[in-house]
Amino acid sequence: MITTEQILQALSNVEEPDLGKDLVTLNMVKDVEIDGNKVKFTVVLTTPACPLKDLIRNACVNAIHHLVSKEAEVHVNMTANVNSNRKDGRSILPNVKNIIVVASGKGGVGKSTVAANLALALAEGGAKVGLMDADIYGPSVPIMFGVRGERPLMTTVEGKGMIVPLEKHGIKLMSIGLLIDEKQAVVWRGPMASSALKQFITDVNWGELDYLVIDMPPGTGDIHLTLVQTVPVTGAVMVTTPQDVALADAKKGIAMFGGSQINVPIIGLVENMAYFTPAELPENKYYIFGKEGGKRLAQQLEIPFLGQIPLVQSIREGGDDGVPAMVGGDDVTKLAFMGIASTAARNIAMRNANVAPTRIVEVFV
Repeated sequence: MITTEQILQALSNVEEPDLGKDLVTLNMVKDVEIDGNKVKFTVVLTTPACPLKDLIRNACVNAIHHLVSKEAEVHVNMTANVNSNRKDGRSILPNVKNIIVVASGKGGVGKSTVAANLALALAEGGAKVGLMDADIYGPSVPIMFGVRGERPLMTTVEGKGMIVPLEKHGIKLMSIGLLIDEKQAVVWRGPMASSALKQFITDVNWGELDYLVIDMPPGTGDIHLTLVQTVPVTGAVMVTTPQDVALADAKKGIAMFGGSQINVPIIGLVENMAYFTPAELPENKYYIFGKEGGKRLAQQLEIPFLGQIPLVQSIREGGDDGVPAMVGGDDVTKLAFMGIASTAARNIAMRNANVAPTRIVEVFV
């Protein structure tokens, strides 16, 4: 007779590769059911985008066959519950598990394109995702998602008026571009821009999210400091192109987040516009901005490298037409963004399991 104890004992020999501990210790095994030789249980992964789910499933089946019974009929249900390591009391964004900033040292490297498609790729994997456009002076989200001219609604939550984010392609969206006329320039001093950012954080009803992706303005300024002083940022995704002038500024952004007073972990570095591939010659690669500069920088600074995004016409066209690459028709580009999102999700899960929670920065001198 197979027992639950035997099943759990066998599964205690199956290690979660990223977290380095066994499934039972990590409390990832749920709902064990036994009916004669039929064994059924659920493994709760730390991210829906986990690329190792088949490896983990096979390891579970093998462990039971080798350690419990060769005759067992094993059914493993794989599900996911995105982990979080917030210890801040959750008075702000209480139902958001992870706050991820997408930043760059300079403009023009495709940061907003990466942020938008990263959010969509995480949602494609099954996560609940929101995208906040914190680039107050140059908001791109309304154009990239085809919601120009639309306005968010208002609702009341516990007696307080809250802005309801728009929803498009399965994610929630908020941008200053949704609140002002697109012909109107945002001519604000730093304190006003910082105040707007705080409103997007505290006065928008984001609801339950696994990831809130925040598209930051370029550089290292007021908006960045306001954010880390307002919410505990889980980690930062840095975007660069391969050329030296972009890499030099990317180093500054990485140094800002990694400094002792801010201390936000770097989830990884994305090398955008890594090479040009013409549609009619999909196997050809032309390194217009240099070759593998972002990859070398990640190695030099010992931070994770998330991957490369090619410079292809469809990405630009999709952003201008309100159809981001992840929902367009270019499979090569989709695979690139899915790979980056999958690696980012794994790195976030490992960060939550192994690194102390990021604190809200209270004082910055």
